[in-house]
Amino acid sequence: MRNYNIAVIPGDGIGEEVAPEGVRILDAAAEKAGGFKLNYEYFPWGCNYYLENGRMMAADGLDILKKFDAIYFGAVGFPTVPDHISLRGLRIPICQGFDQYVCYRPSKILPGIASPLAVKKEGDIDFVVVRENTEGEYSGAGGRAHRGLPEEVAIDTTLFTRNGVERIIRYAFKLAQSRRKHLISATKSNAMINTFAFWDEIFREVSKDFPDVRTESVLIDALAARFVLRPQSLDVVVGSNLHGDVLTDLGAAICGSMGIAPSGNINPERKYPSMFEPVHGSAPDIVGKGIANPIAMIWCGSMMLDFLGEKQAAGIIETAIAEVTREGRFLTPDLGGSAKTQEVTGAILGKLGKLPL
Repeated sequence: MRNYNIAVIPGDGIGEEVAPEGVRILDAAAEKAGGFKLNYEYFPWGCNYYLENGRMMAADGLDILKKFDAIYFGAVGFPTVPDHISLRGLRIPICQGFDQYVCYRPSKILPGIASPLAVKKEGDIDFVVVRENTEGEYSGAGGRAHRGLPEEVAIDTTLFTRNGVERIIRYAFKLAQSRRKHLISATKSNAMINTFAFWDEIFREVSKDFPDVRTESVLIDALAARFVLRPQSLDVVVGSNLHGDVLTDLGAAICGSMGIAPSGNINPERKYPSMFEPVHGSAPDIVGKGIANPIAMIWCGSMMLDFLGEKQAAGIIETAIAEVTREGRFLTPDLGGSAKTQEVTGAILGKLGKLPL
């Protein structure tokens, strides 16, 4: 029996509501597929923890998490704590501390889900954004001086290293090789003549090692428009931390809802645990209403199992999600339905239980 130790951090807002639903599905998939067991340990870190302890996570949080095989993360952020404190106190320290330099975010129209792009349907949108996840615009380099005075100044500096840029681009090329062999690099080198010119140079250099992959380098503003006008032309997109963050919210929106968008913060070398979290955030406006969409969290669980090597269990979760959305009876309000969070989970459990192995 294969055993995996999973750190569960529900976090804030609807993270606390969807994380238990994801665990329900994970347990059901493990039982059905057989051969492995998931052992969970829960951590109460987040904004409430900050209000009580003055920090978003335990001082030795990374040392605690290091022993786990993976991290299952709900959401971070709530109006009670400034966003720059909540994000930089929990998610970013984990991503940077565990060198989770790949943020893998798929965008796909699920069966039965209507895209706001009226002519798009299942199969028309299916791409992955590979976001650099540890440096770039979110490196934290910069500062503020003369606070409160007329000459106050604030500086954030984009930080690109050759190693950081090359490894994320190389990862994206390998992913494109396994898909439709088309890679787009998001850039802004016409305006940011040092950092993104450097990014472009490395993209061209690495492309020589992947002659079978068709490449494009597209300015970020034009690429954002392309996400809306021609999303079917996308296969794999690689971008910096900020560009990848913005593009993936757009990718989720054109697929029908932020509530169905998963992501994985991955350390490909597996020196540290990887972390899987939904893109939707803590959604304070719907907390406690029981209508949070659990699909993104559940899909993250499938991605986590796939990363751990339990591909059969991962596959039946994705199939069960697709069968529920195709049927259309149990959809939360963000997808045009009226189902409650737990009803959606129950429907997915029902489908999963009937699937053949």
